[in-house]
Amino acid sequence: MATITHSDLFRSLRPVLAALVLAIAPPASAAQGGPDLAAPEAHALARAGQLTLIDIRTPREWRQTGVAEGVTRIDMLHPGGPRGFVDGVLARVEGDRDAPIGLICRTGNRTTHVQKLLQEHGFTRVYNIKEGMIGSAAGPGWIRRGLPVEPCAC
Repeated sequence: MATITHSDLFRSLRPVLAALVLAIAPPASAAQGGPDLAAPEAHALARAGQLTLIDIRTPREWRQTGVAEGVTRIDMLHPGGPRGFVDGVLARVEGDRDAPIGLICRTGNRTTHVQKLLQEHGFTRVYNIKEGMIGSAAGPGWIRRGLPVEPCAC
């Protein structure tokens, strides 16, 4: 009979726990900022099709580090300005402003601002992956956690 460790149990329950976080987290208003997700929860939700993961960095940054597996790349410095960026996100979620969206950047700083921008444009379930790709005070980051990264030849 195989022994199940606490780590194995947590790892197997992570997608379920992450889905519960999304289910019980109240929609955030632009005034109060928004909810955060740790990189592993964001990965589990995106992999399960329960979260649209959007990398808001620039193409140069995407090439430097690669991008999270399954991410949609929408440069926050959109040629159409903030409205062009918002329209790009809206197109990605097929017009559903209530669709769960996870934003990731280098260290979580820019995503904080973009999260508020999207909320100001009526998006209700925008999550900030505050540790970003390379880590911050919020956590070690997507890459150091060993989450899947794809090269970007963009």
